Amino acid sequence: MSINRNIALADRIREVLLNGKWIANTNFKEQITGTEWEQAIQHIGSLNSIALLTFHINYYLQGIIRVFEGGELTIRDQFSFDMQEIQSEADWKSLVREFIQHAETFAHHIEQMDDRQFDLPFVDEKYGSYLRNIEGVIEHSYYHLGQVSLIRKMILFGGE
Repeated sequence: MSINRNIALADRIREVLLNGKWIANTNFKEQITGTEWEQAIQHIGSLNSIALLTFHINYYLQGIIRVFEGGELTIRDQFSFDMQEIQSEADWKSLVREFIQHAETFAHHIEQMDDRQFDLPFVDEKYGSYLRNIEGVIEHSYYHLGQVSLIRKMILFGGE
């Protein structure tokens, strides 16, 4: 019995963003919910902060969800790090809540997709297929999850 692409892809999104341990032995939600706001905004050398990386992934999730829901593709790479300054625990918790909500919504949309939609162009043929974009989000998320995990360890255990 084979699993449908929509279920498999939704599971992969949930794995990297919400509840998985298989690939990285952690996930985004675990890393960011275990991080205090002062740690989230801390910079180590020239590395991005945990908050900025969280914002960055959330920016793409939010933009692609808009497309999934019939809206326009309005996100642009040049704005993907334009985060308002986190100035309090409430600001950080708000970003974390938004991230988790968007991750769950993103996975839910994928789960509901008809198999044929994965092979259709995403907005415009120049962006490739829905499948390519979803796989891109998964790969991009793992890339930044690795950064978040390392930055968090550097903050918690010292070192630059």
